[in-house]
Amino acid sequence: MGMNTIDAKTLQKAFLAGAQNLESQKEWINELNVFPVPDGDTGTNMTMTIMAAAREVEAIEEPTMETLARAISSGSLRGARGNSGVILSQLFRGFTKEIKTVEVISTTTLANAFVRATETAYKAVMKPKEGTILTVAKGMSEKALELVTETEDVIDFAQKVIEHGDYVLSQTPEMLPILKQAGVVDSGGQGLMQVMKGALDGLLGKKIQISIPDSAPKAAVETSDLDTADIKFGYCTEFIINIEKKYEDSEETEFKAYLESIGDSIVVVSDDDVVKVHVHTNDPGLAIQKALTYGSLSRMKIDNMREEHNERLIKDAQKLAKEQEKEEETTRKPYGFIAVSIGEGFGQIFKGIGTDYLIEGGQTMNPSTEDMLKAIDHVNADTIYILPNNSNIILAAQQAAHLVEGKEIVVIPSKTVPQGITAVINFVPELSPEENKENMMREMAKVKTGQVTYAVRNTMIDDKEIKAGDIMGICDRGIVAVGQSVEATTMDTLKEMLDEESELVTVYYGAEIGEAEAEAFLEKVQKVCKGCEVELQSGGQPIYYYLISVE
Repeated sequence: MGMNTIDAKTLQKAFLAGAQNLESQKEWINELNVFPVPDGDTGTNMTMTIMAAAREVEAIEEPTMETLARAISSGSLRGARGNSGVILSQLFRGFTKEIKTVEVISTTTLANAFVRATETAYKAVMKPKEGTILTVAKGMSEKALELVTETEDVIDFAQKVIEHGDYVLSQTPEMLPILKQAGVVDSGGQGLMQVMKGALDGLLGKKIQISIPDSAPKAAVETSDLDTADIKFGYCTEFIINIEKKYEDSEETEFKAYLESIGDSIVVVSDDDVVKVHVHTNDPGLAIQKALTYGSLSRMKIDNMREEHNERLIKDAQKLAKEQEKEEETTRKPYGFIAVSIGEGFGQIFKGIGTDYLIEGGQTMNPSTEDMLKAIDHVNADTIYILPNNSNIILAAQQAAHLVEGKEIVVIPSKTVPQGITAVINFVPELSPEENKENMMREMAKVKTGQVTYAVRNTMIDDKEIKAGDIMGICDRGIVAVGQSVEATTMDTLKEMLDEESELVTVYYGAEIGEAEAEAFLEKVQKVCKGCEVELQSGGQPIYYYLISVE
């Protein structure tokens, strides 16, 4: 089948087919992630990014290259989540800059668009690393330049570019030893190849069932009136399951029965591919792990109902706080702060040190560029400092900063929540934004962070054999401890972080650790951290049993 040009209608079909193919393969791509942590995985982040663009593309009834380019670029830029999603959006941004002025796309246009896409993506990353999605994109753009003088058939051209992209992807383990050790190719590169292969199927006219999900769940559950007077189960746990595996009536019945075995006040409402869950339980982790067998999770919220204030008082306080914030917004401030946070305890800490707006996110769900833009709109200040507090969120924050006018946005590239806390504490009002950024980055660089969680898959990494369910201790240089006990693994992680210069150790306990258990553990920490000041804080974070900060 020969085809010398691609018109706008054909491009629309190809893009939607590429998005659909990525969506159908996202769980497989998630499994390629080297680190077996329960986080916002590559496949999920890339899918949510491209789907944000696909919704805009699908809505165009009579497409032109210009309208398609605008929809693809704007939708993916605002919907970008995680580093892989941001890089994918930048690839689309460069590609669409090249095609927006033409009526039909030839092989020459495609070659130029591939090159421009790669150049744009590389510029967006401060320290590009080979063996990643960038390498795969570059390999395909180089092949495109070779082929442009050999063929005018866009189908033949695309097939050979994709074939070369698969070859480059197969070589990524040779470029990144960590991939070779884990026995996988780069997950971001694999995601890009699935977009390309789906788009080729669209060009070939293959029958593809294209279904673009809505951006937000249609179902909502009102839980404010649930009885919490008799608190038999201490944690109010809520989340949304984005269904990715089999979930029919029998699975829903089984899931509800499981929740009943570990808690009460259960509400499970299903709507298409989304399930809203509410349960009171003493072990939120069990509910979360069971839910993960059906798909990815979002909008996670865990509240300790045994706290001094009950849920109603908290809601009233939040309402009052919002009213106060609304009053404050009427007056433009010289500076403000936005932080990505996880858990009620960390949220209170950030608010206590002067943060204006919190974005719920972190490992379990990486906020999008659009989430960042909404937060920026909410803070009425001349200069706004953003604390991403996760290495996989920094690019989305930087992308949002480039899209804002009328406010100076300063992204402090904090990779962990403890780093973000230290950065805000070291803000000095009298300094300029440039001086503050330098000062905050210098101080947070002194912070070591340890995180203790469980493995979601079997793998081999850092010469450690890890099995699903193992407890892992992760610090800034990678996985440093693996075991069966949360307490023992946390202690092993802490010992790896301590050195002669350590002065302050802060232990943040998560939603699944009780206060009494944390205080008992703190006594053991104090014996190990001789000569250091040791503090205990409630972080309330899901998924991670403990976060440790060493300064």
